[in-house]
Amino acid sequence: MLNTRSRRLALRLCACLSLMLPLSVMTSHALAEDGVTDNTILLGQTVGLSGQIAGPVKEMNAGAKAYFEHINTNGGVNGRKIEVKILDDKFDPATAAANAAILIKKEHVFALFQSRGTPHTEALLPVLTETKVPLIAPSTGASLFHAPVNRYVFNVRAKYQDEVRRGVEQFNTIGLKDIALLHVDDSFGRDGLAGFNQAMIQHHLTPAAIVTFDRAKPDIAAAVKTLTASTAKAVIIIGSGVTTVALIKEMREQNPTLQIMTLSNNASQSFVDSLGKTGLGVMVSQIMPAPHMVSTVLGQEFKSIAIAQGVSPSYAAMEGFVAAKVMVEGLRRAGRTLTREGLIRALESMRRYDIGGVMLGYSEKDHSGSGFVELTMIGKDGKFLR
Repeated sequence: MLNTRSRRLALRLCACLSLMLPLSVMTSHALAEDGVTDNTILLGQTVGLSGQIAGPVKEMNAGAKAYFEHINTNGGVNGRKIEVKILDDKFDPATAAANAAILIKKEHVFALFQSRGTPHTEALLPVLTETKVPLIAPSTGASLFHAPVNRYVFNVRAKYQDEVRRGVEQFNTIGLKDIALLHVDDSFGRDGLAGFNQAMIQHHLTPAAIVTFDRAKPDIAAAVKTLTASTAKAVIIIGSGVTTVALIKEMREQNPTLQIMTLSNNASQSFVDSLGKTGLGVMVSQIMPAPHMVSTVLGQEFKSIAIAQGVSPSYAAMEGFVAAKVMVEGLRRAGRTLTREGLIRALESMRRYDIGGVMLGYSEKDHSGSGFVELTMIGKDGKFLR
């Protein structure tokens, strides 16, 4: 039997062990990164599920979901399955910022994935800096997300300014020198304006007109009236969703011969369907390879997975698909001991990453991703022609 002194020592030892055990468990939990369990990785997304870009977002998210489901079905990433918590920001920048804070601080997501819109993504930047949470593949090509390099933002799509330059070059090549710009009065529109001015100077051209419209309450008739009163033979529209559709329909009424171009943020089948017959001949720049092209590894993979997941191929769906591929590759390279800092370093190690026919790359000094841009035109059958 234990004497009195031995019993006291034994009780003290048990008390110490009982205190130490939960402390060690709590310490272990504190060291685990938010959004990561033994079996799952939780990503967060704030995007306009409702509002004027709901159609393109639905297609984009379908493409991303198809690839994530494909990865999950085949064992996940380093043994973990990907889950995505999505909040609707209704295409409102303030709501996007609030959603990001909720996803990070309350839902405890590991990283943010594929926001949509320039002012909307811009509103997320203070949250990313504060929390040191990376955002992968924002669906915006604004230059402010490329330079200076933001450590927590990894772009996938090309710059809007590159798309605008291609449009000016194309119009100039076919002899349309009187080119106008019609742009939304926000950071998206101003970014497109900067690219337009640079391109016009490069080709020694003078803008036929530069017309702006309000993002929240656009006066379609007034904008088109100003444009029609100019000498413009061609116009580039920097706008989104239903507003761009309304502008094009009004232009067709006022000036049927005007040549029209818009950017890749409108490269969805829902956009084309909304235009109907008025879409014939409208030029749209693309930042992804054609979704129906199977001459590349990427095209073959997209077609196979899209069919298996019941996703209709579209340029918007392809953007989501490619974004998901980049996200997965970054997670894979980050390894089983997954941290946000590890993900950032892993993505920056992707110096020349071939996603199946399109090259993409990052480094500590460059988070631009892809520079792929090509021009398409809406044909009689409501499909994009290359």
